[in-house]
Formats: sequence, structure tokens, C-alpha cells
Amino acid sequence: MGIHRSEIANSIDDVLAEVKRQLAHIRYGSVEIQIHNGQVVQLESREKKRWDKGVNARQ
Repeated sequence: MGIHRSEIANSIDDVLAEVKRQLAHIRYGSVEIQIHNGQVVQLESREKKRWDKGVNARQ
């Protein structure tokens, strides 16, 4: 039992679609792709929130 080319193509399409979704929803940060044995096994996204110093300054 092996993986057929169509299954690999579907898997790659699924991974690319998820990467696109992650990138579309992040303004500042990073998206990390973990690969094991040539296969994508995990996607991680980190978003940073920043505020202008003037907004939080105490008076």
C-alpha cells in the first residue's frame, strides 16, 4: 500500500491552501512550516500586536 500521486497532489493543494489562509489573516508576525521526511507535518503562526507609544503614554 502506497501513496498515489493524486493523494500527494491533494495533500500539497491542502497545505498550500492552509498557508494562504494563514497569510491572509496575519498582519504582523510569522508563519512557520515544519517538515519531516519531505512532508509538511505542522503549520504554526504567530501574530504580534503592537501599539503606538503615544497611545499608551501616561500623562
